[in-house]
Amino acid sequence: MATRAQPRQLGRAGSAGAETLATGGASAEGPGRPGPLQDETLGVASVPSQWRGVQGIRRETKSCQTASIATAEKAAQTRKHVDAEVQTEAPVPVSAPSVSSHDDPRLAAFLRRVEAMVIRELNKNWQSHAFDGFEVNWTEQQPTVTCLHTLGYPPAQGQGLHVTSVSWNTTGSVVACAYGRLDDGDWSTLKSFVCAWNLDRRGLKPWQPSAVVEVPSAVMSLAFHPTQPSHVAGGLYSGEVLVWDMSHPEDPLLWRTGLTDDTHTDPVYQVVWLPEPRHGHRFQVLSVATDGRVLLWQGVGAGRLQLTEGFALVVQQLPRNSKLKKPPRGETAVGATAVAFSSFDPSLFVLGTEGGFPLQCSLAAEEAALTRTPSSVPLRAPAQLTFSPHGGPIYSVSCSPFHRHLFLSAGTDGHIHLYSLLQAQPLASLRLSHKYLFAVRWSPVRPSVFAAASGEGDVQLFDLQKSSQKPTVSIKQTQDASPVYCLEFNRQQTQLLAAGDAKGTVKVWQLSTEFTEQGPRESEDLARLAAEVAT
Repeated sequence: MATRAQPRQLGRAGSAGAETLATGGASAEGPGRPGPLQDETLGVASVPSQWRGVQGIRRETKSCQTASIATAEKAAQTRKHVDAEVQTEAPVPVSAPSVSSHDDPRLAAFLRRVEAMVIRELNKNWQSHAFDGFEVNWTEQQPTVTCLHTLGYPPAQGQGLHVTSVSWNTTGSVVACAYGRLDDGDWSTLKSFVCAWNLDRRGLKPWQPSAVVEVPSAVMSLAFHPTQPSHVAGGLYSGEVLVWDMSHPEDPLLWRTGLTDDTHTDPVYQVVWLPEPRHGHRFQVLSVATDGRVLLWQGVGAGRLQLTEGFALVVQQLPRNSKLKKPPRGETAVGATAVAFSSFDPSLFVLGTEGGFPLQCSLAAEEAALTRTPSSVPLRAPAQLTFSPHGGPIYSVSCSPFHRHLFLSAGTDGHIHLYSLLQAQPLASLRLSHKYLFAVRWSPVRPSVFAAASGEGDVQLFDLQKSSQKPTVSIKQTQDASPVYCLEFNRQQTQLLAAGDAKGTVKVWQLSTEFTEQGPRESEDLARLAAEVAT
């Protein structure tokens, strides 16, 4: 609350007080005598506030303005109007032709005579199961095969190198080939190559591979890693096994066996990636060679492949059958040329041999091999069953992905044998060529289809549902009848088949739907074929 000041009264009171203090409180009326203190009521002092007035006067006004807002209005109107009219011709009444009166008795008699017979046949057809499971295919299929790509590496072709092996990577987009020699000679120091093409890459150049690896020895076999798209294993003529990373062409080598006592002493004709039994995400490399050994390798540090398991084939330890000759005395190794693993039992595999007889083998075998070959791990004898032989060495074997007992073998006698693991004799024998057969592969999507590569320059496709004696389609790979040495189906893009030949070229064939679409009951038909022939 504001008070008003009265300056005049404040001045008087102040003077009296001063005088009293100056006299020590004595009264002016009597000197030397103390005067009594008296209460005095003073007036109210007030000080007017100047701050509020000043603040009321000081005002500031501020404002801001954004840039003008741009607005736009658009409108669209479409209109679609279609008129269609169809006018058919005026209907023409159809009248049944009149039957002559003289035919009526004869027609009626005929119908009465055949009525019982027609009804009996209709009942038979109605109860028949001949067409159970039959599905009508309204589209006419043609067994056509077209060449999509012709690939090659001119420096390798200039040296006269053959394509000895082909392999598709796990994505199905990259195909790789090995260059070497399959004719007679010592190719252990022959400079060769591994080449890869990415078929999905734009601007594919058929004569310029996406990746090239130079190898100091002829490469005899090749296999892409099951899960790593750029890792590929190779077997050399010198007996070494190597693994490359094709995504680093400047330094591609990951692991190698080196030249030790564990290394093969003969050419490695096939390599396969196998999952480790206790670690399904880790893989080992299995190699087979004509020195009679089957070896399992594991990649370790310092770029080295280390031997983890080994098997040796000795004639004296092979199961006997009537078709095999009596083994000679002493240690005799059996050269292995091809291998195929069962799709139903990961420990079961089939070997092709130089002697022409397939062998059923097992990774779980425990019997020690009777061999003096030096090795850092104990070698075991894997053979469990010996099958009746071809007329010459076997170059290729393939296990059916749809039937646990069936496998195919191809050899230098020009025959393909269809075997069952349940008996030694072949279920069927097909003569395909007057020259060698170098490769056979079962289709990954059609139980009854397989392909074979011949020494006469052909790739032959078989469909057992149509014929078990002649090919459905025969493709001319080389115009001069140079041999076709290898082929592989693409498991991801199942319409593609790659084949390599002695001219140093790889051809990628596109198969029609007849070879890629499984028919109804096809697996059952294959099982029935195996059972019927076996009995």
